[in-house]
Amino acid sequence: MSHKPWSRSVILTLALLALPALSMAQVSLSISVNVPPPELPIYEQPPIPGDGYIWTPGYWAWGDDIQDYFWVPGTWVLAPQPDYLWTPGYWGASEGALFIWHTGYWGPHVGFYGGVDYGHGYGGEGYHGGYWRGGHMHYNRSVNNIGNVHITNVYNRTVINNVTVNRVSYNGGNGGIRARPSAADGRAGRDRHIDKTPVQREHEQAARGNPVLRAKENHGRPPIAATPKPGNFSGAGVVAAKPAADGSRGPQERGGRLDKAQSDKRQEQRASQAGREPANPAASAPGAAAVPRPAITPRPPTESRPAAGPRPAGEPRETYKPRPAIEQHRQPEQPQQPRAQPQQPQA
Repeated sequence: MSHKPWSRSVILTLALLALPALSMAQVSLSISVNVPPPELPIYEQPPIPGDGYIWTPGYWAWGDDIQDYFWVPGTWVLAPQPDYLWTPGYWGASEGALFIWHTGYWGPHVGFYGGVDYGHGYGGEGYHGGYWRGGHMHYNRSVNNIGNVHITNVYNRTVINNVTVNRVSYNGGNGGIRARPSAADGRAGRDRHIDKTPVQREHEQAARGNPVLRAKENHGRPPIAATPKPGNFSGAGVVAAKPAADGSRGPQERGGRLDKAQSDKRQEQRASQAGREPANPAASAPGAAAVPRPAITPRPPTESRPAAGPRPAGEPRETYKPRPAIEQHRQPEQPQQPRAQPQQPQA
């Protein structure tokens, strides 16, 4: 399997022919041939450093000079202006296994990012980590690590991910995600945009120059998976990728948590499938408090009958002896008087 950088003119021509991009401003000039990007690593989100920061998820970038993919750690970035959110970049594959990078951008709405599940609010479509109102960012605690930072504009809303959960990092092609942009995604793609900020560019360049972040070096598990601020690759808050036995993610890692009602419902379903009674039937009723079962008092042990020894030879077997009837206390019967015989008339 080979890969190589292509000339600028060939790249632009192939980009026009291969993918129906939302806007040419989103198509990068970095291409690899027959080399899909690695799967997304699993990592925890560092605590937010302060108010006004937006989470930008990590991604695999391609370096022509190093001829390899390298991981750009996820990080918290100050929004370039209020009311602007981040749309992550994504890799798109054509039918000929040509992988083209669509760059991310800032805008008033989150657009299409290939259906890639980046986690932490970016579940493949839209952003569920917060919203702007009155010039202030409101953060969803269920997908953001607020930590000990004093932020007053917070709320808690469970995010249910309805798309197929996996770690695939590209859209289309063989084995890629089959998501397509919606009408709202198209409008967001044509809206006014701001490119990556200077600190984001410096963050990516620092990742390119760090050998431990290259795919050939870390084999898809970068030791620096996320950072609290751009360019901060060491010290407190730096997070490494976690091992994954399979390709699945837990609810917290894909940007959502199960609330108590959902957890109880899943326990009840598992119990019914196993053919046994749920551990707490009252927990499935909406608004009902869990009622503990009364403790069962064990019966006192009964006296065990001594084991019968061997019966001597010639001794008859014990036959069944009926129990004596229970005496009923009743009045004794009175003796009957003899009846008087009728007298015969005399002749």
